Amino acid sequence: MKILMVCLGNICRSPLAEGIMRHLAENTGLDWTIDSAGTANYHVGDPPDRRSVKVAQKHGIDISHLRGRQFNAADFEQFDIIFVMDVNNYRDVIGKAKSAKDKDKVALMMPDQSPVPDPWYDDALFEPVYEMLYNACSERLERLNA
Repeated sequence: MKILMVCLGNICRSPLAEGIMRHLAENTGLDWTIDSAGTANYHVGDPPDRRSVKVAQKHGIDISHLRGRQFNAADFEQFDIIFVMDVNNYRDVIGKAKSAKDKDKVALMMPDQSPVPDPWYDDALFEPVYEMLYNACSERLERLNA
């Protein structure tokens, strides 16, 4: 299974989701490929936001080695499923789809279709966002591995 996590800048939410899903997959003995990207090119080559790194480390997950990259149409060929963090990310990713098959690979990260809030402007959101993503990744992994 190859999974791509996508948010706006690829420094807060999607690297957290990548780290969490990779951690859960490895602990379950799954040899999955997990990556992340941003719809914008603001932070290409940059490490994750220090607050994302900190909250991940608090939970035993190291994402400090990750680097931001921009989502591109070739990702549809490389990944089985693409999880996006909110409706704007969904629109941006779907906008690069070349086929119905590509569009079918895209889903909101949260199983209940709610958005994952961007914690960039509010330090207090990083822990709740981590918890949301952990729960969503756990549920998604369970369903995908069934």
